[in-house]
Amino acid sequence: MKFSLPKEAFLEELQILQGIVEKRNTMPILANILMNVTAGDIELVGTDLEVGLRTHIGADIEKPGAITVNGKKIFEIVKSLPEGGTVELELKDTTLEIRSGESEFKILCLAKEDYPQVPDAKFDQGIVLPLQDLKDMIERVFYAITQEQRYYLNGALLALKNRQVELISTDGHRLSYTRKAEDGLKVEKELGVIVAKKTLNEIRRLEDETVAFDMDENNLFFRVGPRTLISRIIESKFPNYQAVIPKDNPARLVLGRAELADAIRRVSLLSAERSKGIKFTIEKNRLRLFSSNPEIGEARDRLAVEYKGPDLEIGFNAQYLLDFLTTVGSEKVLFELKDENSAVLLRPEPEETLTNIYVLMPMKI
Repeated sequence: MKFSLPKEAFLEELQILQGIVEKRNTMPILANILMNVTAGDIELVGTDLEVGLRTHIGADIEKPGAITVNGKKIFEIVKSLPEGGTVELELKDTTLEIRSGESEFKILCLAKEDYPQVPDAKFDQGIVLPLQDLKDMIERVFYAITQEQRYYLNGALLALKNRQVELISTDGHRLSYTRKAEDGLKVEKELGVIVAKKTLNEIRRLEDETVAFDMDENNLFFRVGPRTLISRIIESKFPNYQAVIPKDNPARLVLGRAELADAIRRVSLLSAERSKGIKFTIEKNRLRLFSSNPEIGEARDRLAVEYKGPDLEIGFNAQYLLDFLTTVGSEKVLFELKDENSAVLLRPEPEETLTNIYVLMPMKI
């Protein structure tokens, strides 16, 4: 195996693979990436057995071959090389020699036969989505994925329907629902699958115009340019999110998004460390915010608002509110409320082209 290629092109693919390779070293081979060199190009593969990435890169290839090499070390080596240079790699037995200018490295490798099989996809269903739309939807749901112990909540539900995509996440305290119309999307039958948090995070890092989607019995596939992200399907039933979204909250509170976020940040400075609790006192044209910490002190603030409903006192986790307020782009937000014990529905006001509904449980203050 022998080839050469520009440093920057090689480094870009190695950088993407850093988020995939296993960090905990449960199996030493999982810290490696598979380097499969053919007459046409170089295929690089990384996996932690749950999420994998296969990418292709062009090079000046003298001799094909295959080996696995420590993903972190080869990335650090290539990153350290001078800008604008060419990197030459040559395999001698089980040692990979890396040269660039006067720099030379030798890394011990493991055989390709020891590397786990990473599935491939045909992408013959013709499901293609605008990548930026999907990334925008991920941003709106990612923060509500916090339940690592409950594996079926450690991801988001992706629902594909004719001309429509939905993405939903929940951690039991809040739920974020997003929907985007995609006129070009046609599916034979509606499908809903849970996409792992790590996979969603890797999609956020990819750049291109579109993302192709495919799946088999055990895996989901997302192809963006020369890169294919592979994710094991989370085998479980996602909670009935439609039952959680309140339908009969009569009180309506409208106020500036940025103004509210700033006030929450100020008041939460003196909230209890663990609960991050702040209290809303909502009156006709006024919102009063309050927090206290017996060991430090208390904070108050006040905002002018549009409100239709009875006077109401209700408590929230300040960070949960900020998560929503910092990801939507509208100038104002709408709260639909019922009472101090019932779930509150939040949405951008006016609604954006990307529908986003946020359901938040109140807390006792």
